[in-house]
Amino acid sequence: MVESIEEKREFIIRNVRSDDIDAIIKVNRFTLPENYPYYFFVEHVRDWGEAFFVAVVDGEVVGYIMPRIETGFSNLRNFIPLVRKGHVVSIAVLEQYRRRGIGRQLLTSSMQKMREAYGAEEVYLEVRVSNVPAISLYEKLGYKKVRLLKHYYADGEDAYLMAAPLQ
Repeated sequence: MVESIEEKREFIIRNVRSDDIDAIIKVNRFTLPENYPYYFFVEHVRDWGEAFFVAVVDGEVVGYIMPRIETGFSNLRNFIPLVRKGHVVSIAVLEQYRRRGIGRQLLTSSMQKMREAYGAEEVYLEVRVSNVPAISLYEKLGYKKVRLLKHYYADGEDAYLMAAPLQ
């Protein structure tokens, strides 16, 4: 029996560097219909780089998580005036590298740093209602569906706003 060399490749998760931006944009363009301008990535690396991670296989960026930190009303608790919360703006893994735990590790690494480095009390994200694998992963990590966002995406698809406490 011959095993694919591709399946044996290990990945590492590390903090983003400014020289990763072109590779991150490439992953974004290949995997998601929501694309951002170059300066948007630069700002997120500069402002929230401690919680911005990339996944690397054989020296190549194959995934990323791009967060930001906000202050606003809680998505989880009523009657709390304002909380510091992490927002997962974008997370993506190249298709050929999925189902290896990369997305889970990117998310858990970023969530930990959102709390430790930026004092976030909770985290939230938006996800397409059709993205069942992502929703399943988020639920396993403690996210709950908070509300349905009608026609959230440019193509008209709805999204769930999902949130989790950061402990």
